[in-house]
Amino acid sequence: MLVEILILGRGGQGGATAANIIASAAIMDGLMAQAFPFFGAERRGAPVKAFARISDGRILRHGMFNEVDVLVIMDQGLVRTNYTKEVFVRDGGRIVINSPRDAVVRSESFNLLGKACFYRVDARAIALRNKLVAAGWPLVNTPMLGAFSKATGLIRLESVKKAVVEFFGERVGEVNAIAVDEAFHEVEELT
Repeated sequence: MLVEILILGRGGQGGATAANIIASAAIMDGLMAQAFPFFGAERRGAPVKAFARISDGRILRHGMFNEVDVLVIMDQGLVRTNYTKEVFVRDGGRIVINSPRDAVVRSESFNLLGKACFYRVDARAIALRNKLVAAGWPLVNTPMLGAFSKATGLIRLESVKKAVVEFFGERVGEVNAIAVDEAFHEVEELT
C-alpha cells in the first residue's frame, strides 16, 4: 500500500504542519511516511501545497506529485478559483474539504480519474470555537487532521491527537487535540 496525499491551502493555515503531523501519526501506527511542503514566495493567503506519503513498506518515490489518493482542501475558495483542477484524484480516492454545511460541493470542480468519496467538515467553525486563531486567521489544520483520520481510516484518531500534542507541546497541543477530536466526530460524507 502506498497512499499519496496532497493538502491544498493558503499560507498561514498550517498545511505544511498538517502534512508533518500526518507523517508522525502514521509512524506511530507502525507505517512508513514522508511529508514536505511546496510554496513560492512565502506570504499569508497565497496558495500552498503540502505533500505526504504513507506506506506499509519502504517509500521509494520522492518529490511532488499531482495524481493523488487523498486530496485535503483547507480553503473552499481554492475550489472556486479552479486551483483543484491542477490535481487528479485516483479512482477510489477521497476528497476532504473545509466547507460550511450549507455550501455546495460539485464533483465537476475536480479532475476525477474514476469514483471518489467526498467528505466535508466546517473546520473554520471548529477552529473559532476553540480559539485557534493567529493574526486574525482561523487555524484549520488540526481540525482537518481529525476529518482526514475519519474519512480515510489511514491513521488512528489517538495517534493524530498524540502527534499534535508532541508537535505543539502540551498546553497548545491539548487545545488542538480537542479540535482534532471534534472534527473527527463532525465530518460528514457527501452523497
